[in-house]
Amino acid sequence: MANLELKRFLEDVESRIDAAQEERLEREWLDFCELKCADPFFSPRRTPIPSSLEWPKVVINQAFDDMDLMLYLQLKGVSDTLAGESGLLLSARANYGTGIIPTMFGAELFRLKDEVDTLPGTRPLADGVEALQVIADERKIDYTRGLAPLVFEFGRRWKELTKDYPLITRYVYLYNPDLQGPFPLVDMLAGADIYYAFYDEPELVHQALDHMTNVYLDFTAKWQEMFPAYDAEHSIEWGLMHKGRTILRNDAVMNLSEALYREFVMPYDQRVFKAIGGGMHFCGRGDHYIGAACEMEGLSCINLSQPEWNDMEKIYAASIDQGKIIIGLDSSEVLRAGKAGRNLRGMVQSGVALSAYRTGKE
Repeated sequence: MANLELKRFLEDVESRIDAAQEERLEREWLDFCELKCADPFFSPRRTPIPSSLEWPKVVINQAFDDMDLMLYLQLKGVSDTLAGESGLLLSARANYGTGIIPTMFGAELFRLKDEVDTLPGTRPLADGVEALQVIADERKIDYTRGLAPLVFEFGRRWKELTKDYPLITRYVYLYNPDLQGPFPLVDMLAGADIYYAFYDEPELVHQALDHMTNVYLDFTAKWQEMFPAYDAEHSIEWGLMHKGRTILRNDAVMNLSEALYREFVMPYDQRVFKAIGGGMHFCGRGDHYIGAACEMEGLSCINLSQPEWNDMEKIYAASIDQGKIIIGLDSSEVLRAGKAGRNLRGMVQSGVALSAYRTGKE
């Protein structure tokens, strides 16, 4: 896809951004983050502004090989948001998946078939925990390796392409790439061996987590020099605003007991939240350690992908009952909670309309 074609899509997005609507949505999100939502839950809506262009399908594997296609896919995501009713804020990212930091340390990238059309993953290092020991001892951060150069090149290209489009520059937020979190990074590098190392080599686990925390914070700071967060206290990821400057992705933590989380992982997550604040995402089950997670200073919100796999009363008691919001909660869970009489305190963000909540109809 040539730059001339990208220009067409840039012009289309620029022409459809309604500054008044975007500023209204920003105010609503800021109020929600400040716990000022007067409704049972937060469900911002936008007036759709459809595109007059045909936006062709591009699979993510193609975008990994062609920067113009990666830029196009992110513009298409903005276009899709503008064309829908969801109250997500306009956002984009250098969409290179979970392997950004692991590939900096030699992890091999693997892609799925085009028909799956999902982001690639990485394979653990061949030497597992032994390789992790070398990484922890060397304590290097090399941004010339792996996917890191593509991430920063995407940022430079985005800035150059959008500089003549004031509405895109102002209202489309280029948020943090997927840097995962200290423990998921260690898990991806060492593979299943890391779970034996909790018992066999606990000091190594701490050394590796300490280094990955440094890498995470350094990478985030380097990125945010180019693309600062929304403001000093808030940032946007996936179109969702929250307090703090990051969202830790903690999917691998579901494999740990609360005791292991407290002893090994929590101190390093806490370092991140004390340094820059933010929220925690997890897929799968997290109700067994959510109480510990929500004790951390600087953690403002949580985001979970499978409420049906969790005891949601434990989730609500640890989070919204303690002043920590939930963002991006599946609408079916919001409806279930409402029918059950659970007070969500105006501290849960959902895509479902308020009328559906109040009538019990979708």
